[in-house]
Amino acid sequence: MFDEAVVQCFLEKQLQLYPEKVAETYEEAENFLEECMAVVVDSVKEVWEFFEEEGVDLEGADEEEILEAEEVFDVGDGRYLILEG
Repeated sequence: MFDEAVVQCFLEKQLQLYPEKVAETYEEAENFLEECMAVVVDSVKEVWEFFEEEGVDLEGADEEEILEAEEVFDVGDGRYLILEG
């Protein structure tokens, strides 16, 4: 379900959301992402749409603030991994 770039991104950046590592290996990370129903989107616009659909109040927020949210992980190829904290 999640490609290598997404799983690797989560392994490297998981401490931005969690106080301690929740996965040590690629397989653990992949399983964790599947269990928590993480979402991968293809653009900043889709990140914004995801938060709107989840009912997050975005009034007064800008693109930079949305991308700095701890549950948003920049995969590095234009995509974003979103986890619900």
